[in-house]
Amino acid sequence: MNRFLVFLISVMSFGCLTAQNEKIPFQPLDVFELEWVSDPQISPDGTQIVYRRNGFDIMKDNSRGNLWIINTDGTSHRKLTSREVGESQATWSPSGDRIAFVSSTNEGAEIYMYWVSSGQIAKLSQLEKSPGNLTWSPDGSQIAFTMFVDEKPPIVAQMPSKPKGAKWAEPARITDRLKHEADGRGYMPTGFTHIFMISAEGGTARQLTSGDYSHGGSLSFSPNGKEIYFSANRVDDWEYRFRNSEVYKVDVDTQKITALTTQDGPDYSPKVSPDGKTVAFLGYLDKVQDHQNTVLHLMNTDGSNRRIISSGLDESVSDITWDTSGKGLYFMYDEKGNTKIGYITTSGKISKLTDNVGGTTIGRPYASGSYSVSNKGVIAYTQTRPEYPAELAVIQNKKAPKLITSLNADVLAHRQLGEVEEVWYKSTFDGRDIQGWIVKPPFYDASKSYPLLVENHGGPILNYGDRFTAEIQLYAADGYVVFYPNPRGSTSYGEEFGNLLKNNYPGQDYNDVMDGVDYLVEKGIANNDQLFVTGGSAGGIMTAWMIGMNNRFKAAVVVKPVMNWISKTLVADNYFYYKDTRYPGHPWENFENYWKFSPISLVGNIETPTMVMVGMNDLRTPPSEAKQLYHALKLRKIETVLVEIPESYHNIAAKPSNLISKVAHTLAWLKKYNK
Repeated sequence: MNRFLVFLISVMSFGCLTAQNEKIPFQPLDVFELEWVSDPQISPDGTQIVYRRNGFDIMKDNSRGNLWIINTDGTSHRKLTSREVGESQATWSPSGDRIAFVSSTNEGAEIYMYWVSSGQIAKLSQLEKSPGNLTWSPDGSQIAFTMFVDEKPPIVAQMPSKPKGAKWAEPARITDRLKHEADGRGYMPTGFTHIFMISAEGGTARQLTSGDYSHGGSLSFSPNGKEIYFSANRVDDWEYRFRNSEVYKVDVDTQKITALTTQDGPDYSPKVSPDGKTVAFLGYLDKVQDHQNTVLHLMNTDGSNRRIISSGLDESVSDITWDTSGKGLYFMYDEKGNTKIGYITTSGKISKLTDNVGGTTIGRPYASGSYSVSNKGVIAYTQTRPEYPAELAVIQNKKAPKLITSLNADVLAHRQLGEVEEVWYKSTFDGRDIQGWIVKPPFYDASKSYPLLVENHGGPILNYGDRFTAEIQLYAADGYVVFYPNPRGSTSYGEEFGNLLKNNYPGQDYNDVMDGVDYLVEKGIANNDQLFVTGGSAGGIMTAWMIGMNNRFKAAVVVKPVMNWISKTLVADNYFYYKDTRYPGHPWENFENYWKFSPISLVGNIETPTMVMVGMNDLRTPPSEAKQLYHALKLRKIETVLVEIPESYHNIAAKPSNLISKVAHTLAWLKKYNK
């Protein structure tokens, strides 16, 4: 469906036509019109960027993505191929003459090649599964990648043969694995991910790794092309040491695998220096706590002389890239709700290069985004502000960033978005500074009184920030001042702040949120008689906890919560993860503690009218958790309703219509009590 038709539908849903130049608030169907960039890959000479252009398909109700290419000065913006299929994982050859990428076909995803000078494309592979982590060899002759390899599932009993023509039920599904399902994917097939290599001219892929271990994540060739560095968990008892991974290298000729690290904890994302003498990688020594900063290590290529160089930064490091001189690395990090690109020398000196990276999570203002760097130091990255999702920005010659795309100007230029304002306030528990943001309704009038809607973030070890958010803009467009805080336990405020919830969740993060509400009431921004609250996942936990602790809110929408840590811990897809991180011991070893922090323990206090919402296929916070709250409230004759979103895993917003449904049901429930 073209943009004009969607615009007409959107105008009709708003209720009336407006004057040609008159702006209107952000509308639900505008979600289908949003586009955003991701995975920008800049050419080695720094003159062109290939990126994935993403959007939603209103007819098929899913996301779409194609590769586009643009000059770094913003000119010659065009689609890479004429094919209307999914394309991703673009990566430039070392000389910049070709682009390898992954594209869907009628038989599955395959590796394709694009020749820059001619614009011709060709399919290189014929694979059984989808390839990932495409990586060029230094001479441009080979492409390494990862791919899942099926294994036969276990057999417990041999069934007799069924009579000819008989229609029996499907055979039993049997597993003996610790991790056998994953939210968003469902039941996981039996098998392991391995590293392969294929000629850049096409042909048969050659498997380099073997064994009953998975070898995932990014790959890095040695400068001579003879070895590939990668991360995996090839230790004994790897299933139960699930937080562990090590850095390895594999000889591409002999397939000999050598372990380079032995630290207990995640070591991953190895990157070999340009001179081939040093390996940079990310990780940390696992102290078994809620949050630990991921730090940047260097070591020799034989695993010796290991050292941490990012100790001067009290934040997690991600997405590392060597500069061509080998004197330092580029990286990403979050600080106070804002994602940044930094540079660190091999001696540990850190400098910030830019702010405002992200915008690839459309629903809510979570951290996201990516970047790449040319051989000449030109940086391409995804930039976001509260006014727009991810666009392409470029930094050249250490000058200010230049935005070179504006994918949503035709939509957002005609919308009046809610103004986003940063707020800081003191915690009454321990005097800490707490950060949050408010989004005011479009056409806000300070002389008027507005209802306040608290929107709690998930995780809880995550962060919201000053980034574009479709959901919160829709709440603001309905007349609410929306408050979204980063209470203790949030990332981007240092390791100690992020770990304050260890064995204490929910804890004083509740006080931090309520202190923000009181601050806004005191400032006259919020009306104390018109308070509402919502949140999803950990935000749903906090919402349920808040209405169990006080009756100040006129209505609440609890989305995909954990209500009972005892039941959730043993049925969720990550059931094995919680011991000694969230709470000491297993539930049967520490029943009282698990129960004490379960929101269901407070359900007898709840008087707030509450909508409960969950995805019907959610494996992370299963529907049985939401139903515990709904059933308890029904038994207590508290006003409540259960909303189950069909075909939805934990990420309700994966389908754009479900995102709209989530917001529509939330606003409809709140409106009943917003009087």
